[in-house]
Amino acid sequence: MDIKEIKKNAKERMKEFCILCPECNGRWCAGKVPGMGGASSGGSFQRSFEKLKEIKIAMRTLHKVSDPKLSCNIFGVDLSFPALVAPITGTKFNMGGYVSDEEYSNDVVLGSIEAGTIAMIGDTGDPNCFQFGINAIKKANGKGIAIIKPRENSEIIKRIKIAEEAGAIAVGVDVDGAGLVTMKLFNQPVGPKSLDDLKEIISSTKLPFIVKGILTVDEAKLCVEAGASAIVVSNHGGRCLNETFAPAEVLKDIAQAVGNDIIILADGAVREGVDILKYLALGANAVLIGRPIIWGSIGGRQEGVKITLDTFKAQLYQSMILSGADDVENFKNLSCILYTKKV
Repeated sequence: MDIKEIKKNAKERMKEFCILCPECNGRWCAGKVPGMGGASSGGSFQRSFEKLKEIKIAMRTLHKVSDPKLSCNIFGVDLSFPALVAPITGTKFNMGGYVSDEEYSNDVVLGSIEAGTIAMIGDTGDPNCFQFGINAIKKANGKGIAIIKPRENSEIIKRIKIAEEAGAIAVGVDVDGAGLVTMKLFNQPVGPKSLDDLKEIISSTKLPFIVKGILTVDEAKLCVEAGASAIVVSNHGGRCLNETFAPAEVLKDIAQAVGNDIIILADGAVREGVDILKYLALGANAVLIGRPIIWGSIGGRQEGVKITLDTFKAQLYQSMILSGADDVENFKNLSCILYTKKV
């Protein structure tokens, strides 16, 4: 099985929930929420893709870099390359239902480990989905991260304790899920969090805590003040609020403001290995990969997830050689590899 076969299978199996466009830019699937698209006109999804696309790499081949270092350590775990699987749920109403949420959770958690990295499991209106993810983490001896929707604090803390019992590496809340349509469909209340809310949640656990869905410097600083271990610069795939900034256009400012105080993960429109390189050069420590992992699971199950991640890893390796980048942990000093002038 190769990546072409995986994508071919996924296209056939997703029942036009996703047609695997030549460019996954959010245009065909605009407004398909639930589904695979972005909210309303799909502007936020499209902007995430376009702003990352605008960033170009300065190719350099007069150097000595022939075997760049891809490995890194996140939350005390050694990863083969700086990418984790984004938290995604709702296979039936978002992806067509070829795989169940239980099957998807097992595919991504176990497939990620085979590729030398880890997956985040998600939360949604159906409580079974979170439990399926927890069960997958248990099967993986704790090698996974649990991300919880911005529910009432008591409900979040309850789920944190479940993740702790499963041995999870870290936990977090995707605060950008405060306006998700799918939560409303299941009558599951979610909403914004105050600084005091964050402090209460974070103080409830000794695990590293992640705040996912940060797009501004001021909120990044609030996460540092609250005691978070990491933030994810993300607009939730453009699925919550239309006309937001793209992660790629705010990441550099956020990294300059808090990069020495907190782990920074970037999420949005990662479609090939060179996109990882771009986000790292802008100041991220690692990235999250979302939609391509869905294709991997549906098109090739656990093996498809591993192959998809291995493909990204190989592409990143080649991109580093051709830009003179020697180490994924040195990118904060290698922003010169980026070229942002529009062509």
